[in-house]
Amino acid sequence: MFAFIARRIGIVLLILFGSSFLVYNLEALSGDPLSELRTSSAKNKEFLIAQMTRQLQLDVPPPLRYFHWLQGVLGVFTGHPDLGKTRNGLLVVTEISGAIPTTIRLVLGATILAILLGITVGVITAIRQYSRLDYTMTFISFLMFSLPIFWVAVLLKQYMAIEFNNFLASGQITLPWIFGASVIMGLVIAGLVSGSRKRVLSLFGITFLATAGLLFVVNLTDWVLKPGLGIVGVGLIVAGIAAGISSIIVGFENKRVLYASLTVALATISLYFPINAMWSAKHLNLLGMLAPLLIIFAVAVATPFIFTRVDRGSALRTTVISAAFASLFMVIDRMQRTWFVYSNADGIDQRPIPTIGTVSVRLDSHNFWILLMDAFVHVLLPTVALTLISFAGYVRYSRASLLEVMNMDYIRTARAKGLSERTVIVRHALRNAMIPLTTLMAFDFAGLIGGAIITETVFGWHGMGTLFRNAISSQDLNLLMGVFAITSFMAVMANLIADLLYSALDPRIRVGN
Repeated sequence: MFAFIARRIGIVLLILFGSSFLVYNLEALSGDPLSELRTSSAKNKEFLIAQMTRQLQLDVPPPLRYFHWLQGVLGVFTGHPDLGKTRNGLLVVTEISGAIPTTIRLVLGATILAILLGITVGVITAIRQYSRLDYTMTFISFLMFSLPIFWVAVLLKQYMAIEFNNFLASGQITLPWIFGASVIMGLVIAGLVSGSRKRVLSLFGITFLATAGLLFVVNLTDWVLKPGLGIVGVGLIVAGIAAGISSIIVGFENKRVLYASLTVALATISLYFPINAMWSAKHLNLLGMLAPLLIIFAVAVATPFIFTRVDRGSALRTTVISAAFASLFMVIDRMQRTWFVYSNADGIDQRPIPTIGTVSVRLDSHNFWILLMDAFVHVLLPTVALTLISFAGYVRYSRASLLEVMNMDYIRTARAKGLSERTVIVRHALRNAMIPLTTLMAFDFAGLIGGAIITETVFGWHGMGTLFRNAISSQDLNLLMGVFAITSFMAVMANLIADLLYSALDPRIRVGN
């Protein structure tokens, strides 16, 4: 394995050198950074040209200039990297270090959501092949895959920001929206089941009436303006998720694991008021927000040792995942109860969903939850846009991969041995189906640093994508190569990590190395 890693690292370094050399020289020869100054009518034109020539080393041939740049890059091994200066005289390292956190904030959530939702839906549609659900998700995924990101972003700005802010003036859902939402929910739920036409129509009717009734209750309680799950809502959701995770990982027949996961839900309910009291501290920060949630994770780690004696690994995975969802919904509930205060804060003026920027510059508040809500609503629309586009690809890849694995001989052998369908899928098929998806996920995470040029432009974010676009448009070679160096390094490292993950998922690959 060590020889394999060393060999791959050598190839990575060779690829990085070759690609950076080509990009540097092609960009250097493709245009003249002094073209605007040459046509300028300024009296000190010659001085400005000489200054820019000296600053960008334009009097040095591009191949030699590349090695000057490479020498600064190699300073990373001594702790003093030097990527040069931009055309404006700013350090490239400073520009990139300021853009990377913005890009990660923009793309990370969308990537994780797309992976989790896409693989989940893809697995379900593969299990329910040729069902109503399969046909519906196939149509939706192809539709999402074909939509241009800028068009999706503009629609989201219009309907999820501008129109939704207008709707918040009253907070009342009109009858046409109630009818439409009830019909859509009925179609979705009816599409999840198979059976006779009578069964599907009955389920559609029940879902339609339940959704309409729930929306009427939302109107009566002004829930849109003052949302919140409360202890009952959090408890029911967490208990349902805990039971669902337990059924997927070990099945309902393993009562001890089910009791362990439900204990996590019970602990969440018991800690609801104490945690919210801790969160009400005046000078709360991120660490102070996360610290109380460690109690829930401590319960999640301890309960498998109390309830189970064998297969504690499966029990521990179940309880830890349940604790993660419990913590998530505790935070969601607290943010929901901040919604009304945030919407009416100075600088927001009851229009809480922004269409551009990363923060509300007019917001005057030092409250942790209000600032967290402000950060969330600014990242909401870009995240939804990126998730919708990436989600479709993961649905199709995961569905095709699982269907291929399900036709293998060892899957038929597992069924012939009498294993349950859940065990066959979760413990045998899904692990091998994840191997092709590993490369896709690795490159998506590597692409986090590269940014999303179109999305950043539409929503007014200044991240790595914006730096890349500005570097090309202004022929800023140092800035372009700084962005390229980081993104290309992440790409080749993602390929190496994917190879290592292959050996972890498939022992045959490990033996072959």
